[in-house]
Amino acid sequence: MTVQTYRNVPDSRGLNAFLADPTFAGLLSLYLPTALQGVVMPKLMQMGELVGDRLEELALAADKNTPTLSLRNRAGAPDERVVKHPSYQALEQVAFGDFGLAAMSHRAGVFGVDAPLAPMAKYALVYLFVQAEFGLCCPLSMTDSLTRTLRKFGSPELIERYVDRLTSQDMDELFQGAMFMTEQVAGSDVGAIETVAEQDGDTWKLSGDKWFCSNPDAALAMVLARPQGGGDGTRGLSLFLLPRHLPDGRRNDYRIVRLKDKMGTRSMASGEIALEGAQAYLVGDPGQGFKQMTDMINMSRLANGVRSAGLMRHAVSEALFIARHRTAFGKTLADMPLMQRQLVKMLLPAEQGRSMVFHAAKVLQLADGGDAQMAKVLRILTPLIKFRTCRDARKVAGDAMEVRGGCGYIEEFSDARVLRDAHLGSIWEGTSNIVALDVARASQRTGALAALADYLRQCLVDVDAPLADQLRTALDRSVALMESATDAQVRSAATALYHVTAAIFMAWEGATLSAPHAQIAADRSKLAELTLSHHLSPRDPLAPAAAAPDWLAGLLARAGVDHFPTNAGQD
Repeated sequence: MTVQTYRNVPDSRGLNAFLADPTFAGLLSLYLPTALQGVVMPKLMQMGELVGDRLEELALAADKNTPTLSLRNRAGAPDERVVKHPSYQALEQVAFGDFGLAAMSHRAGVFGVDAPLAPMAKYALVYLFVQAEFGLCCPLSMTDSLTRTLRKFGSPELIERYVDRLTSQDMDELFQGAMFMTEQVAGSDVGAIETVAEQDGDTWKLSGDKWFCSNPDAALAMVLARPQGGGDGTRGLSLFLLPRHLPDGRRNDYRIVRLKDKMGTRSMASGEIALEGAQAYLVGDPGQGFKQMTDMINMSRLANGVRSAGLMRHAVSEALFIARHRTAFGKTLADMPLMQRQLVKMLLPAEQGRSMVFHAAKVLQLADGGDAQMAKVLRILTPLIKFRTCRDARKVAGDAMEVRGGCGYIEEFSDARVLRDAHLGSIWEGTSNIVALDVARASQRTGALAALADYLRQCLVDVDAPLADQLRTALDRSVALMESATDAQVRSAATALYHVTAAIFMAWEGATLSAPHAQIAADRSKLAELTLSHHLSPRDPLAPAAAAPDWLAGLLARAGVDHFPTNAGQD
């Protein structure tokens, strides 16, 4: 099938996003449990086809037709509801319903499998889905992480009452989740939260204002509040489950004051909430709310990293496609040295992000299986990913817009939407400063840095010298830098630790991939070398740039291919 092009403007519509990314299937042979590959791979093929055509069309429509807040019905009776565009509802059906992305980690039955699926299955599918739609991934991850937190800390009664509906694939039965934490006086400073909880028999009444609440009409939300007499700071906070409707069907006593007019994620509603004696249920132990909410926040941070890695892959796929099919000055853009340099500077952070989140899924599975050391590794991997992967997505998305040129700046293509959405990752669930400090906190208080360093050294056992030796030296230096970093230095220290961790994961992939994926293995090792030379080695900014290595053009050529279904595209 030929590529759709009109007057030198390539259009990738119809491209299967899974098959256009040859590295994806190779890495899944390493990260996705063997028993699941026969089940999940066809679903990835299906998702890839949807992403390249129907889902992008729906996402563009949902972005242009933002949700609205209706306060009364046409007769004037109170009827507060968020009105969503049909295109957004269709995206909900695909994510929550058809693929069960919020359910598969918590119950059997998704895709006919008789057990909950491994984290990698969910993250692989979300990594693809987000290449079409970012906004919906927020309610998706909040529903998923709220269910996890409820099952981990909630009472048996609450679990029995709500988990079946939180994990339903029937849109009429589904309860979506949310997290109401941010207040005007308490953004990153969670200990300053002013929302008050007053005990009322077996339940609690919440009063206060929550300033930034995404998915504000969710059926259930996790809320941090301060019980009366609970003390100051984070130690005085407790965690509550807030239902939108009470068991008798009445609307709970809180209002959506207004919806936010946002720069990005415009398809998905975010609003302000006024709690007016709203009934809620205590989750876990009193005074432990911040620690318990941290579990939900960390899962949301990891999901944020997966989304940012997926956005970068979308940007790279589009840039590679354009470079192969657009001509200027008698050449394709892909043949021009400056374009090759720009493309590899986009590809490298995208592949770093992918290895970081895929490997984190592997670590998460081990941690949830009871491995205490892997729990420590996950503790530091999560803020590392949130810190750097989300920041990298902003630049990669911007560079992809530039590759498309003027067409990238108009709203018919997705470049502008992706760029707006990419800025979200480094703000929600902790800004870059906050998560960099959290990396340092994990390093100093929990032994997570030592656990990560030990794990990374294990990953290097099968990596050939001299790459392994260079990576060990970089690891030792980055660990020492993190150990000695002051608050003013933690960003640079976290950046160094991120780069060496990503490089070691890619080198491990190169050493571990089986023979059928020998070329992908070689490319992963080359990407580890690029990370060393570009991010972890001294360079003279006034010296002439080194010539591009001979293998670079081949690496770029293999990074993305054209794969249209037989009924898509036209001359």
